[in-house]
Amino acid sequence: MPELPEVEVTRQSFASRIAGAVVTGVRLGKPLRWPLGIDPATLIGQRVGEVTRRGKYLWLPLHRIRVALPAVPEAPELEPGLLMHLGMSGSLAFVVQPGPPGAHDHFDLVTDRGTLRLTDPRRFGAVVWSEAQGSGAAGKLLSTLGVEPLDAAFDGAYLHAALKNRRVAVKLALLGGGIVVGAGNIYACEALFSAGIDPRTRSDRLSRPRCQRLAQAIRRTLETALALGGSTLRDFRDAHGMAGQFQLSADVYGRAGEPCRVCATAVRRIVQGQRSTFFCPRCQKR
Repeated sequence: MPELPEVEVTRQSFASRIAGAVVTGVRLGKPLRWPLGIDPATLIGQRVGEVTRRGKYLWLPLHRIRVALPAVPEAPELEPGLLMHLGMSGSLAFVVQPGPPGAHDHFDLVTDRGTLRLTDPRRFGAVVWSEAQGSGAAGKLLSTLGVEPLDAAFDGAYLHAALKNRRVAVKLALLGGGIVVGAGNIYACEALFSAGIDPRTRSDRLSRPRCQRLAQAIRRTLETALALGGSTLRDFRDAHGMAGQFQLSADVYGRAGEPCRVCATAVRRIVQGQRSTFFCPRCQKR
């Protein structure tokens, strides 16, 4: 599943090229996770604003073109637009002249600068119109998300306060998304290894110093992933068609039975919440 780094890399790969483009057509393929929520024809003639990201969602604001009136930007929370999610296997491509849509191409936003196409073999992705980012469908979907891991608000004190009343394994708490967004499976495994914390450790038993190390490790892990273009475990590509490279430098993820890069102990694999967890039983302590 594309996680925060992959979604942010995708955003960066097309946001500047589509900003200011005018919608000239919309094509819908097979149904996605949720319906679009608006007549596609009403989007034609609207101008795309600055594409932003919240968690694993992308927000494409759309403005009606006002003739002979000064351009007065709307407050972001009042702008209508499209909320997009890549689901389990989705990817976005922005190309000037796309080929005919294939069997897995389920949404095209055609503009005067090119076409933004969502390809999603499993159709768990979504494109949903909302009257504003903070209300309607978008507001409902974004309201339960935790803080952004690269924001100043995310630190050890915040993490300790968020975990102290939770009795679940820390790995599961991170994957929930209600505390911090973007710490998906591969990145949670890597951050917990970097912080020296066993993924089975109960959340409410983490001390303040350990939470500080973990918050720093999450930030550092995601920054590294962004610099490497995210991770490509199956078919992730950004809007340029480029694959991510983070998985090639993973310390524990996907390395069950191989020696730990620090102590040479065999990396272990267990299952938590139906997801594979990889860790070093010597370097990571409960």
